[in-house]
Amino acid sequence: MQDKFVDMVSAKAEVDLPLSSFQPRSSLTTAVTVVEKPKFPAIDYHNHLDSTEPRKVLGIMDRCGVERVVNITMRTGEEGLAMMDRFHGAAPERFFSIGWMDWSDVTRADFVQATLDRIQRMLDHGAVGIKFWKDFGLTVRDADGKLLRIDDERFAPIFAACGEWKLPVMFHTADPTAFFQPIDQHNERYEELAAHPEWGFQDSPVTKRELIEQRNRVIARHPEVTFVGAHCAECSENLQWLGEQLDALPNLMIDISARTPELGRQPYRARNFFLKYSDRILFGTDLLPEDAMYRLYFRFLETADEYFEYPSHTSRQGRWNIYGLFLPDDVLRKVYRENALKLLKR
Repeated sequence: MQDKFVDMVSAKAEVDLPLSSFQPRSSLTTAVTVVEKPKFPAIDYHNHLDSTEPRKVLGIMDRCGVERVVNITMRTGEEGLAMMDRFHGAAPERFFSIGWMDWSDVTRADFVQATLDRIQRMLDHGAVGIKFWKDFGLTVRDADGKLLRIDDERFAPIFAACGEWKLPVMFHTADPTAFFQPIDQHNERYEELAAHPEWGFQDSPVTKRELIEQRNRVIARHPEVTFVGAHCAECSENLQWLGEQLDALPNLMIDISARTPELGRQPYRARNFFLKYSDRILFGTDLLPEDAMYRLYFRFLETADEYFEYPSHTSRQGRWNIYGLFLPDDVLRKVYRENALKLLKR
C-alpha cells in the first residue's frame, strides 16, 4: 500500500511541470514530404543579412534553389550604404537591397529634404526600396515629444518622391495582435512575450487598428507608389480584413515573411486567399538563411502535409503546428518569383 502511494505521488510530480518544460511530442503519423528545392526559382524578398557572410548565404541559396535574396539592411547612413555595396559587390545579380528609414534627426527643420537626399544616395548605391519600420507610429516623436502619426501630411513629399522614382515602399506597421494584448493566461503567445516583455505594446497609446488605418490612408493618398505590407501587412490573423484592404488598395502588395505560423494553422482560408490574391503576394522569410528553414517554407507552400513544425526564430510563436497549402503551379510561379521581379529594378 505504501509503495502504491509513493507511485501516485511520483506520477503527480511529473504532471506538475513548469510550462517551459512542457515539450509534447505528437502521436500523429502523417506524411512527411521533403522539398529540397522549390518547384520554381525563388526570390526571398524579405531578409536581414547584415550579420552574415555573402559567400555562406550564396551556398545556402544554391542548395535550396533560391535565385535572389533582398537584404533589408537595418543600418543607416554610411554603414547602410556600405552594407549595400558589400552584398551587391559579392553577387550583383543575386543580392538586392532595401534601405532603412532614418528617424534619428526627425526634429530638424529640414528633415524631409534630408530624407530625400538620403534616399537618393541609396538609389545611387542600387537600392530597390525603402522600409518604414514599426517605430514610425509607435515610438518616433516630434520636437514637442508628440507621437508621430503615420499619416502625418508633413511626410507626404517623401512618398511622392518614391512614386516619381518608382521606388517601392515597405511598411512594417504594428505587430502581431497578441503583442497588443495583456501578457497573461489568455495570450496565446504568452511564453514568447513573457521571455521578451519589451516586445509587447499592451500599454501603447495607439491601438493596432488605428496604426493600420493610418498606414492605409498613406497608401490610398499615393496610388503612384507600390507599397509592400511586410508580414502579411500585420493582418495574418484576420485574412478577411486583409482581403478587404487589398481590395480597397490596388497599389498594396504583401509578403509572407515570418507568418507561416498564422497562415498554416488556417489552411483552408489561407489557400483560398493565395488563390485569389496570387498577383499580390511575395515570398519572403525574415529568418537567417538555413537549408532547413527554406525547406519548411517550400513544404508549406507546395505540399498537403499535415501538422508539421513551422519555420521560426529561436523563440517559437505559439504552441501549434501548421498544414501545407498545396498551391497550384501558376500561383507558385507568381509568389516565388514573378511578383518580386516586378519590384527588383535598380
